Amino acid sequence: MELPVIQGIGRPGAADDAPILGIDLGTTHSLVAVYRDGRPEVLRDEDGEALLPSVVSFPADGGAPVVGAEARRRAELEPERTVHSAKRLVGRSAADLRETLASLPYRVVDAEGEMAVVDLGERTVSPQEVAAHVLRACRRRAARALGLDEAKLTRAVVTVPAYFDDAQRQATRVAARLAGLEVVRMVNEPTAAALAYGLDRKGASRVAVYDLGGGTFDVSVLELEDGTFRVVATAGDTHLGGDDFDRAIVERIAAEVREEHGVDLLAEPAARIALLRVAEEVKKELSRNDVAEFRFHDPASGLLVRRPIGVIEFQNWIAPLVQRTLDLAARALADAGMTTSDLDEVVLVGGSTRVPLVRAAVEQWFGRVPHARLDPDQVVALGAAVQAGILGGKVPGALLLDVTPLTLGIETADGAVAALIPRNSPIPTSAGETFTTFVDGQTAIALTVVQGEREMARDNRVLGRFQLRGLPPLPAGLPRVEVRFQLDADGVLRVHAREAHSGVEAEITVEPRHGLTDEAVERMLEEAWAHAEEDLEARRRADALLRLRTDVRSVEKHLGEARRGLDKDALIRLEEALEDAQDLLEETAAGEVPPPQRVQGVVDELEGAALPLAELLMDRVVTSAVRGRTVEEVAASPAPRTPQDEGNAS
Repeated sequence: MELPVIQGIGRPGAADDAPILGIDLGTTHSLVAVYRDGRPEVLRDEDGEALLPSVVSFPADGGAPVVGAEARRRAELEPERTVHSAKRLVGRSAADLRETLASLPYRVVDAEGEMAVVDLGERTVSPQEVAAHVLRACRRRAARALGLDEAKLTRAVVTVPAYFDDAQRQATRVAARLAGLEVVRMVNEPTAAALAYGLDRKGASRVAVYDLGGGTFDVSVLELEDGTFRVVATAGDTHLGGDDFDRAIVERIAAEVREEHGVDLLAEPAARIALLRVAEEVKKELSRNDVAEFRFHDPASGLLVRRPIGVIEFQNWIAPLVQRTLDLAARALADAGMTTSDLDEVVLVGGSTRVPLVRAAVEQWFGRVPHARLDPDQVVALGAAVQAGILGGKVPGALLLDVTPLTLGIETADGAVAALIPRNSPIPTSAGETFTTFVDGQTAIALTVVQGEREMARDNRVLGRFQLRGLPPLPAGLPRVEVRFQLDADGVLRVHAREAHSGVEAEITVEPRHGLTDEAVERMLEEAWAHAEEDLEARRRADALLRLRTDVRSVEKHLGEARRGLDKDALIRLEEALEDAQDLLEETAAGEVPPPQRVQGVVDELEGAALPLAELLMDRVVTSAVRGRTVEEVAASPAPRTPQDEGNAS
């Protein structure tokens, strides 16, 4: 049996080998870092970008999956085939994700083992596969930045939300394996942040780490003393983050447009992606200014939405979400037996902590100015690199003691839960309890391992089941079956059962219900190596051409209105831009291969020339169209007044 370890994982002399990577696998963005020259360092791409969008697009033409910024750009073009926020799907079934699925542009279904997968039509893709593509891109970036052969980078410390349960942790480990990486340690994100901040700390202190990322929230209370980082308590929500702030904006704007004009902006997957992109930019703008304009053109209806949003209004929309984070902070402090006055410091982590309301609320609730010296987007990756340095022998004298976020137990005969390892227990740890039989002559016992805080097993999450067979047929109550849980430093559970009279034993490493079979993992590994990344220039060209075809169809559809309503100069520019676009598409259809820069230039000119048309359609189509009138009828009638001056969506 593999023994639980805290540090020193790896081969002797590992410090002289290729570095262990520190990877922050995020919902919205991911980062990769290493520990070198006595400090942690985030690695960047050729353009100097540290953040890698956690987005993967699967082209309809069967080409290699596209990862990162290129995939994010494809989201509006092929929304049903571009997967973002896959971290929210990891280790879950479709039933677990009922609320999340409504806002996703791609289709999620249950596969074998009650595991949520993305349905592309011709095949399905698991969240582990999506995460593996992101992890592989991180590994590739590290190889380029370090000047090493990618094949030499085989080990990584990977961070996960503190509230990830066993199924989600196991799924993350599978994703790393698919990417060709061995996870030498899995670290909770708030704990990693504390590592990044606390290496140079002298003396004892108590720290709360408030971690609000794109898709998850965690808060952890830690005690730091003489290089030891001990997590005392943790709480969180794996479905709460900055993405929900964006969604709050979109839902409010969509509701106003639906009420005012009868148009459902959320009907099309591509529109949902575009709306969320606009909302994200509005959110960022409101972190700098008091007002931002929500501006969105819906090609399907010709509607142009222009809606000013004030910072107070935005804060009112997201206030319930921020309050949920503070409620979880209160729970973590209560579990730690502390109050805010017992804390020495509060640390902010995660890009969503840049929102002014979040910072103000944290400062008011904790009663102190939070610490944000390090980039909140990078601090978790930096901490992962520190842990990688510890494991590689480059950071002496540091010790990391984490906790399990949820209670682990066994279902009893009456359907209740016998808790063996309470939540917030330090890990690695082990615990045992003795059980007996319920029926005379019983020769086997079914053991169901559950995780959660409810009293009845049916209300908790089932992690795994196994049987202890070959028991002596004794009267009920006489057999003595000791069940022992062993939870390692990664939060991975092993369960051992032994009957005292007969010596019969059984043991499992818990396999999550929502996991992949070994055969599926091997198949995906083979497929991953068989399909290499396509040339970047060809992919950029394909993306731009797909966008150009969409724009041309939209302009051609409304060209009659343009000729009746645009002024001469605007119409000439639009027709010339349309002609250039049509010529380019004809060239490509004939086999020409234009450079991507030329295609993008034609796209930019056509979209710029089409803006007056979008405004015209807003003025002359929308209000009448919802009354069932035709475009010709609208063109013959006076243009309706738009209520932009009243701050409504139009």
